[in-house]
Amino acid sequence: MKTRDFVHVALFAALVAALGLLPPLPLPWLPVPITAQTLGVMLAGSTLGARKAGLALGLFHVLVAAGLPLLAGGNGGLAVYPGPTGGFFVGWLPAAFLIGWLTERSWARLTVPRAFAINVLGGIGVIYAVGIPWLAGVAALPLSKAALGSLVFVPGDVVKAALAASTAVTLKRAWPLIPASRPAAPR
Repeated sequence: MKTRDFVHVALFAALVAALGLLPPLPLPWLPVPITAQTLGVMLAGSTLGARKAGLALGLFHVLVAAGLPLLAGGNGGLAVYPGPTGGFFVGWLPAAFLIGWLTERSWARLTVPRAFAINVLGGIGVIYAVGIPWLAGVAALPLSKAALGSLVFVPGDVVKAALAASTAVTLKRAWPLIPASRPAAPR
């Protein structure tokens, strides 16, 4: 990795942390608040690619585990992981990686609709696939009730996916961070 890559990784870890400064919107019936930090997860994946996005979210996890209060509401430390929001937080890393991986494979033909679909799959699908069962287990809820309660987050996450997709396509044109694939060498 080049110095520039380390800067991108640190920058996106800081972006996710900065989005945590926006106050979370608590929901009275669920122990999981609405936060802006999943936008940072989607942005990291769709602008950095799989490896750097994974490293950025890995760095963010290390900082949170070390006790820095970087999550929305000033939370941090190892106690975050076994809590009801722990699964959603754990899902950030594979979500960013998957978004980055799919974006890299679609880079030459990346459009806003394609980037939106990628962000929905990774930024909503993966995070919910990890977070909902985790929430159900920790809160002793039936899986169906945890899933139904999580539906309230979908509209906001769809907006975040649209913002990330639009940003990724704009950055692709103006200042691409994901290198274009090289054509295969002739045999």
